[in-house]
Amino acid sequence: MADIPDDLLRDLAGRLSVATEFTDWQDRTHPVSAQTLRGVLTAMGIDTSSGEAVAASLAERTDREWSRMLPTCQVVREGEVRVVPVHVDHGERVAVWVVGEDGGFLGDLRQVPDHTPPRTVGDRLVGRASFEVPGTLPVGYHRIHAWSAGTEASTLLAVTPRWVGVPERVRGRRSWGVAAQLYSARSAQSWGTGDLADLADLATWSGAVHGAGFVLVNPLHAAQPTPPLEPSPYLPTSRRFANPLYLRPERIPEYAGLPDGQRAAAERARRELDPAAPELDRDAAWLAKRALLEAVFEVPRSAGRELAFRTYRDREGVGLVDWATWCAIAEVHGPRWRTWPAELRRPDEPGAVRFRAERLDRVDFHCWLQWVLDEQLAGAQLAARRAGMSLGVLHDLAVGVNPDGADAWGLQDVFALGVTVGAPPDAYNQNGQDWQQPPWRPDRLAETDYAPFRAMVSTVLRWAGGLRVDHIIGLFRLWWIPEGMDPTAGTYVRYDHDALVGILALEAQRAGALVVGEDLGTVEPWVRRYLADRGLLGTSILWFEYDLDGPRDATGRPGLLPGERWREYCLASVTTHDLPPTAGYLEGEHVRLRERLGLLTRPVEEELAAATAERSAWLDEVRGRGLVTAAAAGATDHVTDPGDGTAEAELESVVVGLHRYLTLTPARLLAVSLTDMVGDRRTQNQPGTLDEYPNWRIPLSGPDGVPVLLDEVFTSERAARLAESVRD
Repeated sequence: MADIPDDLLRDLAGRLSVATEFTDWQDRTHPVSAQTLRGVLTAMGIDTSSGEAVAASLAERTDREWSRMLPTCQVVREGEVRVVPVHVDHGERVAVWVVGEDGGFLGDLRQVPDHTPPRTVGDRLVGRASFEVPGTLPVGYHRIHAWSAGTEASTLLAVTPRWVGVPERVRGRRSWGVAAQLYSARSAQSWGTGDLADLADLATWSGAVHGAGFVLVNPLHAAQPTPPLEPSPYLPTSRRFANPLYLRPERIPEYAGLPDGQRAAAERARRELDPAAPELDRDAAWLAKRALLEAVFEVPRSAGRELAFRTYRDREGVGLVDWATWCAIAEVHGPRWRTWPAELRRPDEPGAVRFRAERLDRVDFHCWLQWVLDEQLAGAQLAARRAGMSLGVLHDLAVGVNPDGADAWGLQDVFALGVTVGAPPDAYNQNGQDWQQPPWRPDRLAETDYAPFRAMVSTVLRWAGGLRVDHIIGLFRLWWIPEGMDPTAGTYVRYDHDALVGILALEAQRAGALVVGEDLGTVEPWVRRYLADRGLLGTSILWFEYDLDGPRDATGRPGLLPGERWREYCLASVTTHDLPPTAGYLEGEHVRLRERLGLLTRPVEEELAAATAERSAWLDEVRGRGLVTAAAAGATDHVTDPGDGTAEAELESVVVGLHRYLTLTPARLLAVSLTDMVGDRRTQNQPGTLDEYPNWRIPLSGPDGVPVLLDEVFTSERAARLAESVRD
């Protein structure tokens, strides 16, 4: 490849919000290599084969703005005044006005002085005029229209809320809730994995009996339609659509229309799924459930039900049809679309259109699955609110999708292919991370009026009281890694965070929901301030709350951040799904597991000593507040034997004390892990591993590792004690 002048390459990268240098976790600045910049720019559709090609791309980017009558979509805050440039043939008159979301006329825009000289673009002399968008427009998705010399153009104008905060129904009081990995939370009626009926029951128990305000679940995004199923809920094939594995077939009205023999056979198939297995078997559960769902799909629907299904299909539009088409093709050719025959690799290819027409019944089946999922998601939220929950179900939004999945196939013009998302080296993973997920292209998102992002967020929020956004920093910047390169060789690409956060705020306000951003790890301080200014809640994990601005000990370790000084607008908890449950963490399981898997970067003795110091500091803090006895705190100095009733009771009292500590904070939301309610020890996910550990396959279990069903949780005194410890 020809050499390209460094300043030219970096100039173009800067124009496209690609970082040419970055600051690492040790506050050291690193320049980004030319090879990395080329890889990232190529993924953005830029020709980087020569200096001439880069220069042409740079000129084209400059001319592009002037060749458009109106810029790409404008996202503003409620009350904000925005000046919008309009480009027309020099000297021509232009009129600009706004049409509201409902089609009504919202007024002409006032022209403001703009003395920018005209510019030659191709064979045209283009002039620029500027118009002021007033701060009085209502919240919503409107359109700016411009007319000049017989030509009309329009662009999206999204007016977004200045502040999201919490819904009116929960203002002035704190809410607590259960955080559950739903697939692991099974009942006696489940099909091998937890489902939406189990979610409704969990919400009813925690809300009606213990006053919980919400249930926070893992992402329920869709997986591939054929085994082997991807176990990680954070690597879905689609973030807009849901996983049919979470359906309870018996709750579908048409199930009653099956012949008695077919229902009896289905019940036998369900009972054959082993609830005592040490690991969850998604493949067996889905194969058994899918066979029944296919039978239920064939049962004739009433006229009203058929109308409801068709209405759902019409509302979801081409996105649903593309999703269902991908599923139907994947059942024939496998779930990796880049290995399919060439004529099937795009949804608009004639071959894909023909395939859809030839297998219309199968496409219809996958559309139907999403419809009944929509009904059961609505049912779970309704059950939660009926149980007295102020919020109900809080859903989780994964940071990305599988590069071989349905979203990457259907939206491949909006995703950057040829790069993956990850993280640079940090204190916890000095080799960096590659999450194997394609990122959105910032330019294409803007050119599509953020339609894919809007559709995804609005769908997830449809039956939700709130939304947790995993790695919310990804709305500001993402670490792009060119294919074939090491995670350490990536760079940051910035996004229009005002647009993304604004749309998120608008959709949340419309849904009557709140937004929680997972803002852990290395985060630029201004980002947390920005999110707080927009009324998005942050995330606080007890083990990570340190006073970084206060004095440090002789080793340089900061002191704990007292509970009274935690953030008010946050979701606070003791642990999270990437750590062991609290009992396991107190016993040092997070260190021993990483040692067994070869993930430590320093001797295990040093890691255990650091973990002991951390644990001791927090136990001193809760003991000093009178939340746990000295004897109980001392019981965590060694790994307890779950068979030792006294030691287990002392350990449980420490777990309760740590959760009581959360009530001393001003945090608006408190989350209690379902695993802590049953004394579980094993972590659900060990970051930095794939198959070395059974990530996302651990069933809800007791201290002895024996699986626990929800039916037992609902009568558990241990679960009740922990629930009451955080109830105001």
